Amino acid sequence: MDDPLALRLASTIRATRAGLTDAFATPEGLTAWVRDQDLSPYLDASRFTADEPVRAEIAELRQAVRALFARAVAPSPLSSADAPNLPPFPEALARVNAAAAPLVRTLEWHDTWQEDARPTVDGDAARLAAALANAAVDFFAGPLPALVQVCPAPRCVLYFIKRHPQQEWCSTRCGNRARAARHYRRQT
Repeated sequence: MDDPLALRLASTIRATRAGLTDAFATPEGLTAWVRDQDLSPYLDASRFTADEPVRAEIAELRQAVRALFARAVAPSPLSSADAPNLPPFPEALARVNAAAAPLVRTLEWHDTWQEDARPTVDGDAARLAAALANAAVDFFAGPLPALVQVCPAPRCVLYFIKRHPQQEWCSTRCGNRARAARHYRRQT
């Protein structure tokens, strides 16, 4: 099952053997990530190219969304990726709400009835921020936040949706790493 866009956005910070990696560390990284997403009707992702100001704006929005995820898992421990760097919850909520922009829906006739939806903001940066913020609003207004967990595996920094009662980690790789670490602790 595909993860919701808000969770995919939050997961652009990952842990690797080399340490934390940020998919938005460069404008090229943001561009590549956006082009892999379906952001219609807000943005034609295939034509999007980020510059440094857009990268910084979207990285800030991502931190706000990660703060919402941190609030969703509370009182559980936060992701170690950026817990000290998250904005306070009221600021994060205000940031997401400020970026959210509604769609204007109209009905058109072109030999058949068709719906046309357009964002109420102009410019690729504002449309991208609106798409991501609206995805966060949709996610947190729905039933899934009650299922959000932070992965307890060593060095993992991801949030995930607990899809079945036995699920403890974000992936089988993290489960294997956690079991290996537990075994190592018992042996030493």
